[in-house]
Amino acid sequence: MPVITCIEDLRQLAQRRVPRMFYDYADSGSWTESTYRANESDFQALKLRQRVAVNMEHRSTATTMVGQQVAMPVALAPTGLTGMQHADGEILAAQAAEAFGVPFTLSTMSICSIEDVAAHTSSPFWFQLYVMKDRGFIASLIDRAKAARCSALVLTLDLQILGQRHKDLKNGLSAPPKPTLANLINLATKPRWCLGMLGTPRRQFGNIVGHVKGVDDMGSLSDWTAKQFDPALSWDDVAWIKERWGGKLILKGIQDVEDARLAVQSGADALIVSNHGGRQLDGAESSIRALPAIVEAVGSEIEVHMDGGIRSGQDVLKAWALGARGCYIGRAFLYGLGAMGRPGVAKVLEIIHKELDLSMAFCGRTRITDVDKSILLK
Repeated sequence: MPVITCIEDLRQLAQRRVPRMFYDYADSGSWTESTYRANESDFQALKLRQRVAVNMEHRSTATTMVGQQVAMPVALAPTGLTGMQHADGEILAAQAAEAFGVPFTLSTMSICSIEDVAAHTSSPFWFQLYVMKDRGFIASLIDRAKAARCSALVLTLDLQILGQRHKDLKNGLSAPPKPTLANLINLATKPRWCLGMLGTPRRQFGNIVGHVKGVDDMGSLSDWTAKQFDPALSWDDVAWIKERWGGKLILKGIQDVEDARLAVQSGADALIVSNHGGRQLDGAESSIRALPAIVEAVGSEIEVHMDGGIRSGQDVLKAWALGARGCYIGRAFLYGLGAMGRPGVAKVLEIIHKELDLSMAFCGRTRITDVDKSILLK
């Protein structure tokens, strides 16, 4: 086992161990990938203010996200095809998050189903919902999330239509992989991944296959999903979903102050400043740059979270300083999962927590709840 000291170490290991199409699916953005890159690089422009001779004992990164106690202001983001990074990936990631004390968010487009994850965890997790034209199916997903005791619903608003991701098209992304010559050659170099997949029955979209009339295989599923994402999604749909769900509601995909104000009016409990990891509108502002204006506009009326580009505990600290009361990691935990399974996800959380804890102390703070923008240099 190599010495793992940072998220980049796990990314490199995942790139070696995960089949190309699934690694590329996680590690790519739309079109030129400029927003994907800016999500990371814009964090680097923020500089921290070092303080000395401050008592650094008794530190705590504990806080709450939508009223739930968390060990640090971090949640695992909803990511599609997580179970293709590693066999039973959603279950393993949820177990690692539960053990660490942070929320796990299951994607609608997961390989392991809502019921799978509920059966293998003891703490409530969060469920992410895509809005599709089949409202009966959406209603059944919400009801299944309730039955599984999910403690928050994360409604994604920025995927009414799908942004073009060149790598996915070139790789012929599918789950499971199509048995093309190129795929078979690539899979032959990933024996660890292949053995894991042979040992699980979970190789398709578990929340959909068997739950939608007429969707029994991947061919019909591909047709169904292409037709089902709803370009007519509106705030009226948000109101219907909120009423149907009845619990904590988080709106994901807010990048504009006007939309943030509409999120407040919707009665949601939190919003996530997000550009879908740079996978939708290429050329959109990075999440960390969009965050301050949204916090200033609505931060006293709704809990503001963010995702996009977080690769370290320092990124979490900077986001918190700018007003985010929760941060979501997607690619970072996928790297850990693809590299080492559940221990890899645990390692990601350990790395981020240690970096957050130490950086907070170097900035002269001992509690995350006492951190504000004064720790950043002007």
